Amino acid sequence: MMPERANLHIALTFLQFCYAGNHIFLRIALDTGVSKLIFPVYRNITALVLLGPLAYFSEKKDRPSITSYCVIHFFLLGLVGITMKEGFYLLGLENTSPTFAAATQNSVPALTFLMAALLRYESVHFNRIDGQAKVLGVLASVGGASIITLYKGPVIYTPHLALHQEQYLSILGDATGKNWNLGGIYLFGHSLCWSGWIVMQTFVLENYSAPLTVSAFTCFFGVVQFLTIAAFFEKDSKAWQFNSSEEIYSVLFSGLVTSGLASAIQIWTIGKGGPVLASIYLPLQTLLVALMASIVFGEEFFLGGIIGAFLIISGLYLVVWGRSQETKFVKEVIVPIEPKNHWEEKSDGSSLTQPLIPTQSS
Repeated sequence: MMPERANLHIALTFLQFCYAGNHIFLRIALDTGVSKLIFPVYRNITALVLLGPLAYFSEKKDRPSITSYCVIHFFLLGLVGITMKEGFYLLGLENTSPTFAAATQNSVPALTFLMAALLRYESVHFNRIDGQAKVLGVLASVGGASIITLYKGPVIYTPHLALHQEQYLSILGDATGKNWNLGGIYLFGHSLCWSGWIVMQTFVLENYSAPLTVSAFTCFFGVVQFLTIAAFFEKDSKAWQFNSSEEIYSVLFSGLVTSGLASAIQIWTIGKGGPVLASIYLPLQTLLVALMASIVFGEEFFLGGIIGAFLIISGLYLVVWGRSQETKFVKEVIVPIEPKNHWEEKSDGSSLTQPLIPTQSS
């Protein structure tokens, strides 16, 4: 049986595959003309169908009582982590591309690290090697993912597979007629909401130790909020209908995998590893999006991808190593406090028959 730390890192890696696939499916859905207000409603209803029964049966015996204080927290989690985060993302993705959207999410680890440090959820000791490793790791991961996006360099790999078609390449490409500046602002708002959502989940889990229930209620309030917004602002009744199989597949993937399964895994990793560790793996999705575009859609892979991948992996290792060193340091510092009369009791039962300093005869 694998140790819990290994399961934690495997889960965080799996999350990035889910998020990378989500970029592709959502871009396809937006290009089919899906409503940006209706799509999140169907997506989160699908997730709620998965999370609701799972939370009810798995945490039935251990679930704490739900107070009005908890409901307010669940509502705010839904507002920040679903309504605002997903809304900003859809608006940003519509005006940019999947690769650009994945790249902007690389600010999430740095923002989360800053928020967690300010709120004292993450300790940072700049005068110790573990603190310096964590800071360098965050910077390396963010920098590596940025290099993948901003620097290409010479071609390293050119696929020869006939698996791609022009229609999919146009989906991933930088289409004209988009407001990239506005899209970048929306995506930064999305990253800011994601960082705040991770830190908020850390706080909520300290007071309500049922992560699946927290995820289910977050999803429920996200559905209520998006449904209210769509009812007021979506005037076209035909927008509620599915017009293609691509829309159905996108809703199912985004709902079941990203909003359902991935959200449950994310809150579990936050509870086990803290907000910074849960976010430091996000730059990995930029590498995965680049690889998926290269293998599946026939895009060339450049030297910048190799350099960026090295920095991302190095950054992940530095953060994980820094946290392990911090744990060792804490264990070494915490020494059991001896009772006040410890030495007196020990001296009474001493087996020494000679004094430590022999008396000299005059």
